[in-house]
Amino acid sequence: MLNITNICVGLLFAYFFLGCSKVIYASKYYKPYNKKYQDIEYGNIKNSKAMHRATMKSYVVAGKRYYPTLAKVGDRLDGIASWYGPNFHAKLTSNGEIYNMHGMTAAHKTLPMNTVVEVLNLENKKSVVVRINDRGPFVTGRIIDLSNAAAHQIDMVKKGTAKVKVTILGFNAKIAKTRSQKAQIATLNTFYVQVGAFTNLDGAKSTKRKFNLILEDRYKAIIKQSGLNRVWISGFRSEDEAIDFKMNNNLKSAMIIAQ
Repeated sequence: MLNITNICVGLLFAYFFLGCSKVIYASKYYKPYNKKYQDIEYGNIKNSKAMHRATMKSYVVAGKRYYPTLAKVGDRLDGIASWYGPNFHAKLTSNGEIYNMHGMTAAHKTLPMNTVVEVLNLENKKSVVVRINDRGPFVTGRIIDLSNAAAHQIDMVKKGTAKVKVTILGFNAKIAKTRSQKAQIATLNTFYVQVGAFTNLDGAKSTKRKFNLILEDRYKAIIKQSGLNRVWISGFRSEDEAIDFKMNNNLKSAMIIAQ
């Protein structure tokens, strides 16, 4: 027969151990996730202009340069999702927050920080809404790295990856609801390279045609009229990309314009 005293001591030990073994998060900014996404208050995330300026700069990983890009509500991306968890838990994310694998967040290589996206698992039609607060994944073909909690929501933890569709829902940690919010483009500034300024409109039109013949599809020459007829190259996703374009095309006298 078991000793009653030993049983009581064992029960007390189990109660004490289990009662003290609750999850402790590395940051006061995080709470256990809910199934339904809720907007995160501005005070609980890193959302300063300084943070956005820093994280919208181009950067290099494994010899490849990435350009954080413009984005619009409704934009869709197709590719492979992966997830990351314990090895990164409680470490800094790219926007200066503390990574919490129990939070509804994700990493993306180029989207602005605090972009809110829906991730649809095309293999089982389950979806989850997450906020971008980190950079990655730096693996060919993968377009988003989900937190452990978000990966559980779309049932891809065991497999490790899944084919997904990512849809942009809003910026600054908020889902766009009004017409003006849905028309928003996330960027601090729009950048141009000015390649000419003319008093004569015909001169500007001639320069515009010349550049449009040689530019890549994503760039376009336009004319801005404000006293002079200025020819600007548009389509840059960041100031760094505009500077690279200027240097690579030997446009030493060209000006970078931010609006």
